[in-house]
Amino acid sequence: MLKVGLTGGIGAGKSEVSRLLAGYGAVVVDADRIAREVVEPGTPGLAAVVAAFGEAVLTPEGTLDRPRLGSIVFADPEKLRTLNGIVHPLVGARSAELEAAAGPDAIVVHDVPLLAENGLAPLYDLVVVVDAAPQTQLTRLVDLRGMAEEEARARMAAQATRERRLAVATLVIDNDGPLEALEPQVRTVWEELVAARAAARPDAGA
Repeated sequence: MLKVGLTGGIGAGKSEVSRLLAGYGAVVVDADRIAREVVEPGTPGLAAVVAAFGEAVLTPEGTLDRPRLGSIVFADPEKLRTLNGIVHPLVGARSAELEAAAGPDAIVVHDVPLLAENGLAPLYDLVVVVDAAPQTQLTRLVDLRGMAEEEARARMAAQATRERRLAVATLVIDNDGPLEALEPQVRTVWEELVAARAAARPDAGA
């Protein structure tokens, strides 16, 4: 098994890279998706979030009001740490389960937004960073996601700097350009991952 960490700042295009890698055969473990699952109604995760932030973070239907919670935690680093302290252990446990089920020959790509922030690079054989200039990120968040500029800047500021992410990278995908420039880079990265998996096999040097 080859364990790969995939990360990138908000708006950098990590989700698209993840989708393309899955198309080549990677087993993708999506931390964001798991983070949603572990706070669904009835879960211990949601109960812990409500205990920490109050019932105001729930919708009338009893689900987590993500925009409201986001506006709270991304404006207050201490509250963000509290939320991460609840969610991250749950995500880690579920990710480990999915990885174990992938099989010994799998290339498992862990899609982890906060890989650099949480010092997780040593957990992986390789780290792929999807890189984009901060202005590109901001433009995408405002124009494509409809996010207010102030909120977009707060989300970006809550993450690691571009330099900090690049410092943990084994491979870098430049996603400052259009989609058609992204796909060939992802194909090249996939070929490198396949080669790394082959080199890591016990019989590789035989």
